[in-house]
Amino acid sequence: MEQQQKEISQNREETHQKMRTGNEINDLPLEGDMMSTGKFTGPLPHTVERENLDTFKHVSVTLDMETASPWLEVTQDLKSLRWTLTGKCLPATAKRFKNCPGVLGSEGFKSGRHYWDVEVAENRCWNLGVATQSVERKDWFRLSLMPETGFWTIGWDENQFHVNCSSRLPLPDGQIPRKVRVCLNYKSGTVSFYNTVTKSHLHTFTGNKFTEKLYPFFWTWDVHHFLRICSNSDLEKGRASGWMHHP
Repeated sequence: MEQQQKEISQNREETHQKMRTGNEINDLPLEGDMMSTGKFTGPLPHTVERENLDTFKHVSVTLDMETASPWLEVTQDLKSLRWTLTGKCLPATAKRFKNCPGVLGSEGFKSGRHYWDVEVAENRCWNLGVATQSVERKDWFRLSLMPETGFWTIGWDENQFHVNCSSRLPLPDGQIPRKVRVCLNYKSGTVSFYNTVTKSHLHTFTGNKFTEKLYPFFWTWDVHHFLRICSNSDLEKGRASGWMHHP
């Protein structure tokens, strides 16, 4: 286990060096319901026409412990996760992410329109979106969170808000969402992301032809703050605030 932890630390540093932009991580102040770096004050751009969110079905996502990395702490209600410095002794099954600090949702989809909300808040290193059933889970160096390898994700790391694609497209980091809505339209081949609080569009992956079952995907390297999948009570608050009526 000690040797494994050393390998994890080394892999993490090598990955960070690849992703590093030269900026140091700064503490971001909370302003209302979002964080701001002071670098960008306007709304996030609409890169594609937004879909009618009223046609999407809310999914009460829980985490699948059979897929959870030994380096993740998952809460008893299977709704929250964070990185842990001490790997657990868990069965090394084919479904489990070995070194990558990832986990899938319990329910997968091969049709329909679905969405779920994730509270990212103060978590300083996260990626989330969807993943195919056949994604790589063991070999760290073959794992890259891009559509080419079966992942459609966005993330926050090294003081940068980004889309995980071949060019690692940066998103404006002046408005880092406290909550992110993930929307999967299986038939149209799109995965969209929204700031749940401001209802602004963040990014959409388009032009995909899905053939495998897709699962909610969560990843974090933050030891201090949890990623939390929002519950039905959070959804009711969203309805009360007018989220369900597309702006």
